[in-house]
Amino acid sequence: MRAADGVVVIGASGFGRESLDVLEALRAHGSGPRLLGVLDDAPSQVNRERLAARGVPLLGSVSDFLASAEEPVAFVVGIGSPALRRDLAERMIAAGHRPFTAVHPSVSLGSQVTLGEGCVLCAGVIVSTNVRLGRQVHLNPGAVIGHDSVLDDYVSVNPGAIISGEVHLSQGTLVGAGAIVLQQLTVAANVVVGAGAVVTKAVPAGVVVKGVPGRWPAQADEGTHG
Repeated sequence: MRAADGVVVIGASGFGRESLDVLEALRAHGSGPRLLGVLDDAPSQVNRERLAARGVPLLGSVSDFLASAEEPVAFVVGIGSPALRRDLAERMIAAGHRPFTAVHPSVSLGSQVTLGEGCVLCAGVIVSTNVRLGRQVHLNPGAVIGHDSVLDDYVSVNPGAIISGEVHLSQGTLVGAGAIVLQQLTVAANVVVGAGAVVTKAVPAGVVVKGVPGRWPAQADEGTHG
């Protein structure tokens, strides 16, 4: 089938509308696709009004779209949750739609940077040299990614967070606003690094890191009983 000349954004909430900003900036620079509209399974009334105020059509739910689409389209998953983003991307790809990689024109990309399908890089992001981003990675406004770092599939780096050089963020990890991961560290899969936390050592899978220096529940328990 011929691919439709347009893109849909999944998600009417904050990051979905920030993704719209990226697409609109690309369009203004002559390099963006035509926006078809937004998909959302349960948009709030306030988000309906926000889309209407900017003249963006709300196309209905993802399920309804998948049942009725006659041609494949490009899509951006504007959902902050890595797990939900993965599920939605897999559903769209299985139905023959293709991820669109959206990079705001103000983003600074170093040499030897590779971007996986479906990445969204917002305004003011800085990506240094020899960085690899996996599929569906989200870099929120002002995020900084240091040299020689690897961010696996479905990683999210929230506004103003700093990922130092030679860091590995494993699949599904979310780094909160203003957090810092120090150099040469590995953060395992499905970790949440809390806002403002400073990661100073390797982090095991599935934990929530809080504080300065960053700690997680097992460490807190050891501190109580040790």
